[in-house]
Amino acid sequence: MAFAVIFIRGTINSKMGVADTLAMLHLHKKQHCTVIPDTPTYRGMLQKVKDYVTWGDISPETLARLILERGRLEGGIPITEAYIKENTKYTSVLSLAKALAKGEEKLTAIPGMKPVFRLPPPKQGFKSVKRPFNDKGDLGYRGKEIDNLLGKML
Repeated sequence: MAFAVIFIRGTINSKMGVADTLAMLHLHKKQHCTVIPDTPTYRGMLQKVKDYVTWGDISPETLARLILERGRLEGGIPITEAYIKENTKYTSVLSLAKALAKGEEKLTAIPGMKPVFRLPPPKQGFKSVKRPFNDKGDLGYRGKEIDNLLGKML
């Protein structure tokens, strides 16, 4: 499994270590997204920053769309199917996305790709960036519902 993590709340007056943990996750600005594998280390990091991010299990189709629409190489060059075919062992973005979603591969499998996806705010906005997802807000773990949020942001 892999998680899509989106930074949705600023870090002004935050606890010590939160900004460092966000930097380790490559989340430097709001509306930045990254894809991480489901490991105990990353789960601990997500628990530390749960009041500033939302995350969930990303589907391969959404991940492929995210890579094609918002993935960038160094220099701001968009990622294409041809680039994936030439520079990785995968024949398409969807096959790469399936391996990423299963946790068999990391984003570093794409040489030269930036580890973060810059997204616009979601259409119709967030519900609440101060409440957890279970309490009609947007923070914390949201499971498969991350695909709906990413669909609004793409």
